[in-house]
Amino acid sequence: MRVTVTEDSVLLREGLVRLLAEEGFTVAGRSEDADDLLRLVDEVRPDVALIDIRLPPTHTDEGVRAACAIRERHPGTGVLLLSQYVETGSAVRVMSRDPRGFGYLLKDRIADVYELSDAVKRVGAGESVIDPEVVARLLRRRRAESTLEQLTQRERDVLALMAEGRSNEAIAQRLVVGGKTVETHVRNIFTKLGLEPSLTDHRRVLAVLMHLQG
Repeated sequence: MRVTVTEDSVLLREGLVRLLAEEGFTVAGRSEDADDLLRLVDEVRPDVALIDIRLPPTHTDEGVRAACAIRERHPGTGVLLLSQYVETGSAVRVMSRDPRGFGYLLKDRIADVYELSDAVKRVGAGESVIDPEVVARLLRRRRAESTLEQLTQRERDVLALMAEGRSNEAIAQRLVVGGKTVETHVRNIFTKLGLEPSLTDHRRVLAVLMHLQG
């Protein structure tokens, strides 16, 4: 799998390149700002582009805007956004356009090689990956409608794993329950949240995140 890395910190950028190479990924290029990133992606057409949300010159949302441009120019390229802080608004906005092949990971997770490698592989395969801490922040956020208060604790557990992009089978394995039990919880969650179940996990994750973001 071919990957590009965009990060303005030389130390972190080279560290990511080394970790990815050690995990068997081909690092097709590296860049330090949004303009270089877009030129690089146009040239090498990577499977996945790792992008820091905050890039020069303003270090605000250059990475997010570059991610949107990449999704428009190269729909087949997965995007994995990296952030030092939990920025739920920008993540959900990007994801709402098309959750397929999109991921959002906090930089703290980079130290766990397995989590980083798993996220890159899943995004490259067209899946959605959302950092558990981001999901937790969304779940903790109080809503005026108090809709989430209708859910049982087990349904909240299932919802958190759904929002991370986990399949029913993966949720069943994580919670050590049967597949039918997970299906029942999922149906109950959609009913209580007023969401129509979709035939694809990606649209399911999108609906849940959009509802949580409110």
